[in-house]
Amino acid sequence: MYSKYTFLQNYKIKSKNFLQRTKLLIKIFLILLSILIYNLYYLQIKSFKKYKLQSEQNYVGFFFLKPNRGLIYDRNGIILAKNKSFYHIKIKPDNTNNFFQNVIFLQKFLKLKINKFNIINLIKSKIKKNPSKEIILKINLNNTQVSKFLVNKYQFPRMSIKIYQKRFYPEKKLFAHIIGYIHSSNNKKKIIFKKKKTIKNYTDNSSVGINGIEKYYQKKIYGTNGYQKIAVNNIGLYKYKICKKDAYTGSDIYLTVDYNLQKYIYSLMKDKKGAVIISDTRNGEILAMVSTPSFDPNLFLNNNKEKTNLHFLLKNNIITNNPLVNRAIQGIYPPASTIKPYIALLALNLNLINEYTILFDPGWWRIPKFNKIYKDWKKNGHGYLNINKAIQESSDSFFYRLAYNIGINKIYKWMNKFGYGKLTNIDLFNEKLGNMPTKQWKLQNIDTPWYIGDTISVGIGQSYWNATPIQIHNALTILVNNGISKPLHLYKKEKLNNIFTYYTHKKYKKVVNFSIYYWNIIKKGMFNVVNKKNGTLYKYFFNVKNYNIAAKTGTAQVFNLKNKKKYNINTIEEKLRDHKLIIAFAPFNHPKIAMTIIIENSNKNIFIGDIARKILDYIFENKKKILI
Repeated sequence: MYSKYTFLQNYKIKSKNFLQRTKLLIKIFLILLSILIYNLYYLQIKSFKKYKLQSEQNYVGFFFLKPNRGLIYDRNGIILAKNKSFYHIKIKPDNTNNFFQNVIFLQKFLKLKINKFNIINLIKSKIKKNPSKEIILKINLNNTQVSKFLVNKYQFPRMSIKIYQKRFYPEKKLFAHIIGYIHSSNNKKKIIFKKKKTIKNYTDNSSVGINGIEKYYQKKIYGTNGYQKIAVNNIGLYKYKICKKDAYTGSDIYLTVDYNLQKYIYSLMKDKKGAVIISDTRNGEILAMVSTPSFDPNLFLNNNKEKTNLHFLLKNNIITNNPLVNRAIQGIYPPASTIKPYIALLALNLNLINEYTILFDPGWWRIPKFNKIYKDWKKNGHGYLNINKAIQESSDSFFYRLAYNIGINKIYKWMNKFGYGKLTNIDLFNEKLGNMPTKQWKLQNIDTPWYIGDTISVGIGQSYWNATPIQIHNALTILVNNGISKPLHLYKKEKLNNIFTYYTHKKYKKVVNFSIYYWNIIKKGMFNVVNKKNGTLYKYFFNVKNYNIAAKTGTAQVFNLKNKKKYNINTIEEKLRDHKLIIAFAPFNHPKIAMTIIIENSNKNIFIGDIARKILDYIFENKKKILI
């Protein structure tokens, strides 16, 4: 028989167990309730947009309305890139025999050059993917086909002709490297409607700039997508329109380039390899930028015509000499003797020489305490030279000596101020960096130490030093402006909704602080290049009447000749021929124009001085054609 104590003891144990079970059940209940609440939160709040979109897709069709791209003009309003109207046939799908019979009849009626079985298979596959989406049956209908269809439209229910815009470049090769070209995007991201009902990202077949201005100003030129939302039935066919938001055309871009100047320079360069850059020294505007050989960007748009597609032509070596390379910003060349004015300026700055210093040039120079001799381009030398005459006649020996006394470290820091070894950040993508060599660079990249001879070669713009034409030109504009950097650019203004927005720049920066007295010494030497009898450009400019000019020439070696061998342009392989360079500015006293010319692998029939003279004559003797 249980005692009273035992009973109480058992009661306490049972009560304790009951309480524990109750707590456990409450915990389980709370966990399940939490899971339920979380799922409700996840479905109703966190994933609301996702499931709402999925739900709507069962009865709602979404269609992007693509905007027209903005147009591109030169500085005077001449159109360089526009949109051309084309016609195509669209059909609203219907998975019935009558529908397919109508499609086959249309193919015969309009004499469409497409296989009827391919048409049917295409339509069926499209219907399977999206039964509510219209299908493009044929693009680029001619006028006869359009007229014939419209007259007999009643015979083709569910079919219609639509107008669409296609990019077109009327000047073809003339502005290809500046304007660039577009492709259709393959971005298959879902349509996302936000609270403001704006659309995120591009759609399939949106026009996207691949290079040039088309790429750099893509966001401005592209415009704003629109959309249309329609109700569809249970098999995806159109019932009625729910809402629509119009697409908005992109901004029209006006460039700094001058159409007539660009056209004239291209006519001088079209059968050569090289680049020409002309800019306004007062504000950094690029007036012309020619790179040859060039290409027709319209060929990239012929996706269905393989034999006229540029990719096909390049792949099969039908087009050679790298026409897609914009040599103005991507061509890499030794700057050669065009850098001699800068080296002279540095020597003045370091008090190694002055305006009256005279050095003798016998046609060679030997490194002190070494037997190594460096020859001048002029076999018998230039005789006694001051700094002006050394620039005027482009003496190598004079600058060998300066480079030796200055040293590579100081040359590097000095030329870096003029933009060598840096990107100019012009408003084009894919600009090349070039190379301003240092001791560290050579050790890291070639795994050999820096020798004195390397410094000597750098003193005349050779050795491991290379640069793009735009870098060479940028340095020239800094020199012309006495150390002030005025960024080079192609964008002048844009127009959106008839409102113009103009290019603005930050305060111009003084990158080289130096006495105006020394700047003038160097510029006088460049003036003598074209105005003194022994100047390297004198024979091309001695009879100029309407303007005066300062310049510097350069000859960039592609390879080094072996001992006692002479450079013979008649026997040397084309790819090993020297490059020819000119930098120039005019008018001398109040500069407006800076010019850089590079002729790649020049032959004996190409006279770069003659090209420079023709360009400057065109600018200053035909002032009505150039706005400066």
